[in-house]
Amino acid sequence: MSQPPLPALPVTFRPGRTRAVLLSVGTVMFAVITVVALMLERLGPGERASFVFTAAVLFGVLILLSRPKVVADEEGVTVVNITRTRRLAWAEILKVNLRPGDAWVFLDLSDGTSLPALGIQPGIAREAAIRDARALRALADSHGTGAEQV
Repeated sequence: MSQPPLPALPVTFRPGRTRAVLLSVGTVMFAVITVVALMLERLGPGERASFVFTAAVLFGVLILLSRPKVVADEEGVTVVNITRTRRLAWAEILKVNLRPGDAWVFLDLSDGTSLPALGIQPGIAREAAIRDARALRALADSHGTGAEQV
């Protein structure tokens, strides 16, 4: 199989369809709960506020779930997961893995650990995730030590 062409840097990998679904559902959910809270005549101002607050918290959780991405540039990779961001130099990435059944890409690092990169996940768009994982693997091989660690 031929090596995929390297994407132009900087490049951002993110689960676009999953992100669109999460943000759309969050927006609709927030709007529906807010409208219901305002339409229920029996609710007092505090109860209405608690409905809207609960909807905002749920929407916030969906925003956090839509946050993951992987940004590659000339110096390295920034992995943004749900609550954490980690910056890696290319030399730190030994291998990019997306095995059958994996929920997202894993990066094998030079310190012996493995870092999940939730920005590339095959959930809704499997082909796009495979393409993105191959592109990140090619970038790691060409910029870092991954090519030497066969």
